[in-house]
Amino acid sequence: MNAVAHLDGAILSWFWAMPFAGILLSIATGPVLYPHLWEHHYGKFAAVFAALVVVPLFVFVDSATVAATLSHTVLLEYLPFILLLLALFTVAGGIYLEGNLHDSAFTNTALLGFGALLASVVGTTGASMILIRPLIRANDGRDVNVHVVIFFIFLVSNIGGSLSPLGDPPLFLGFLKGVDFFWTTRHLLAPTLLAIGIVLAVFMVIDVTLHHREGNFPGKSDPTPDSPLRLHGKINLLLLVVIIAAILMSASWKPGVSITVLHTTLELQDLLRDLIFVLVTFASLWLTRAGHRAANQFAWGPIKEVAILFAGIFICIAPVMAILQAGANGAFAPLVALVSHGDGTPNIAAYFWLTGGLSAFLDNAPTYLVFFELAGGNAKMLMSSGAATLAALSAGAVFMGALTYIGNAPNFMVYAIARDAGVRMPSFFGYMLWSGAVLLPVFAVLSWVFFH
Repeated sequence: MNAVAHLDGAILSWFWAMPFAGILLSIATGPVLYPHLWEHHYGKFAAVFAALVVVPLFVFVDSATVAATLSHTVLLEYLPFILLLLALFTVAGGIYLEGNLHDSAFTNTALLGFGALLASVVGTTGASMILIRPLIRANDGRDVNVHVVIFFIFLVSNIGGSLSPLGDPPLFLGFLKGVDFFWTTRHLLAPTLLAIGIVLAVFMVIDVTLHHREGNFPGKSDPTPDSPLRLHGKINLLLLVVIIAAILMSASWKPGVSITVLHTTLELQDLLRDLIFVLVTFASLWLTRAGHRAANQFAWGPIKEVAILFAGIFICIAPVMAILQAGANGAFAPLVALVSHGDGTPNIAAYFWLTGGLSAFLDNAPTYLVFFELAGGNAKMLMSSGAATLAALSAGAVFMGALTYIGNAPNFMVYAIARDAGVRMPSFFGYMLWSGAVLLPVFAVLSWVFFH
């Protein structure tokens, strides 16, 4: 039984969504507007917003319902989510690509295309961390190289992660809600390939033009001499296969064994999957040479921040989910009407653009959850009769995370790495000029072809 359903969203006002909006706005503005304060106190921000949900719930709702709601949120949603991210983060951090390629439009395009495909296997964060430094090294002898990093964020840190639950956090949340592992592969393959193809074509035109222009002027010497590429930490590729196998096992093996904790049913296959994530994390640390992680500048800070912030997000989103489950009887009835036609059928284009537009500014994982619930929250229904709706909101959440530095976690990480390497990255709004000019026309094409 779904414990969150015990919380009656029909009796909750929209005020219950304010902590959720507050924590998302803090995440969106903190690293940009007050980075020093945010860096040292983001955990306190998350704790305050979570308390603004938990304390009133215990005051206005019976304690058994609150306990069941929170246990469901933590045990069935948050822990599997963060343990998968931890395993992927650790495994990807142990894969080190050594060497340097001579930059060319072909080399850059090939790396971007490969990275976009890799993102659905090791996640957008993993693929970004593996490939961003080799890409920067390949272009560090150029006078103009910022466009290479910008398109890297478009393709590797976002669009490429749309083909599996491993690719981007929203899709794994969908998997936890019951979406089949390969559903997104089948239904988003065509839009993803079209988006990647158009963006790569635009990149190649820009890169070829800049190469020809730079060829007319004396260039600076390449500070990183060319050397063959060598892949280190190959054992982590095997561990990645173990992660995929664990996820497939939890989706297909149903032994019927479970335990109940605070009215939340925990299935044996899910507990085993999460245990495998933990074991893979330790195995990667044990089997990977410390020097390879050091070369990747691997550190625990990013995953620590994600774990703390998403703990707050998952708690703050619980009453929002309950209100959305109430549908037209809940406080968000106007939002329900916005994504529906007059006859009650879903407005596919609205799901694509609203999910994507909010994902660009409010982090794509919680935004996906909101619109997944708004679409009915029933994975079996959404995968069949609601397939167009599920595909639209999935694509919107993943693709449009590329519109800003804060739309998806790897975006800002890539930005920071590139700046440290001397790349003159654009400001927050400068980046949006790039993303708006390149990506919005692409998304308009996708909307017209697939999500109308």
